[in-house]
Amino acid sequence: MSAGPVRYLVVPTTDAAGGAQAARFGERTLLWVPADQRLGRASRTAPGLLLVTQVGRSFQDDYPDVTPLLDHGRHLVISAADKPRRRSNHCWRVEPLRAGTTVIDTPPVVPARADPDIAQLVAEVSTASYQSDLTWLASLPTRHSLSPTFTQAMDFADDRMVALGYQTSRTPVTVGAGHSANLIGDRAGIGSNRGLVIVTAHLDSINLAGGPAAAAPGADDNGSGSAGVLELGRLLTTRSWTHDVRLILFGGEEEGLFGSKQYVATLPPAERSRVRAVLNMDMIATKNTATPTVLLEGAPVSTAQISALATAAATYTGLKVETSLNPFASDHVPFNDAGMPAVLTIEGADSANGHIHSANDTLNFIDWSFATEILRMNVAALAGWLEPAAVRPRPAGSVVSWGPGRIDVFAVGTDSALLHKAFDGSWHDFESLGGVVLDTV
Repeated sequence: MSAGPVRYLVVPTTDAAGGAQAARFGERTLLWVPADQRLGRASRTAPGLLLVTQVGRSFQDDYPDVTPLLDHGRHLVISAADKPRRRSNHCWRVEPLRAGTTVIDTPPVVPARADPDIAQLVAEVSTASYQSDLTWLASLPTRHSLSPTFTQAMDFADDRMVALGYQTSRTPVTVGAGHSANLIGDRAGIGSNRGLVIVTAHLDSINLAGGPAAAAPGADDNGSGSAGVLELGRLLTTRSWTHDVRLILFGGEEEGLFGSKQYVATLPPAERSRVRAVLNMDMIATKNTATPTVLLEGAPVSTAQISALATAAATYTGLKVETSLNPFASDHVPFNDAGMPAVLTIEGADSANGHIHSANDTLNFIDWSFATEILRMNVAALAGWLEPAAVRPRPAGSVVSWGPGRIDVFAVGTDSALLHKAFDGSWHDFESLGGVVLDTV
């Protein structure tokens, strides 16, 4: 880490040479050496270097007189002379800048060969459906975790999940002296030895300056992620999967990740061991950069999942990808802390969005096509983690009709259970009838 006075210089990453300590921030790298050494004419001195990770511009709002030595939006480098009295709150964190750190990476990603089935699923992402859900959520005056309108938002999402065929439940969440809730929607896979894939977002919004009763439409933060959960949940019901799907909308995130912390704390070891991936969406609908950019943030345990998302972005979207193994301040963190592979998908340069946590976080700043691209990336990765279920139809007696306009199809799943699919004017997805079908031929 940078102990003592240093001489520092910010250069393009492609120009970063050896001989100095370095920390990479995407396309820029900060170099430093002890203050008594030379580091180019443009270098400056500082008593030490600190790394700030923030939500939006929360640190800069709290400390407007601090001038960053390097500003990469969600991450800042500041002088040790500007070290704040507090090391962190739930909106920002300050720590020593360590040499050899890649705070933000822009990995070269080679597109994979597109899978026709996944490409079709990606094409079915509905901007109209997503827009409808987000518009309704943002129409509420606030979704503060302790407000009656938060409950209205949860009722709306619950109804949507039930209509899609999810088994829903709610768990209480303690937020300070108050009470909120998490909404959980489950859909079973049809494989044997099923794993679990979790799709999450926080449903609550907040107006930090105005207080609990102030207007907080929370269109981007985080109506965009909540509507994303509902849209991905809709898409996932159009296919049969080997593994289980769980949708979760958390309460109490804005006050300090209360919903996700309490959910993870009560998750039994057997359930934790089944988790194949956790996909968390937080602020996915404001385009802050000329090139549409998404940040994939997780922990070392999430490396494979980050890679899968990056490959999905390169294969099925036009998104530029940045990655970080420095998780902070969203609902992926409790999962990461418990050793589960969770990834945050968040709009690039999110700190440029100065409207969050206020009455100004409205639909006026939503970029629908950008959000759709992130959803396309996400559903492509989810398809890989969930694994399409192989269905093995019987050669005879598997299709029957007991009346006009009615067709019933029976098949065998990968777990040898009997599956049923019906047509009554429109096709319904396969459902498992259980049991074990034995081959008799």
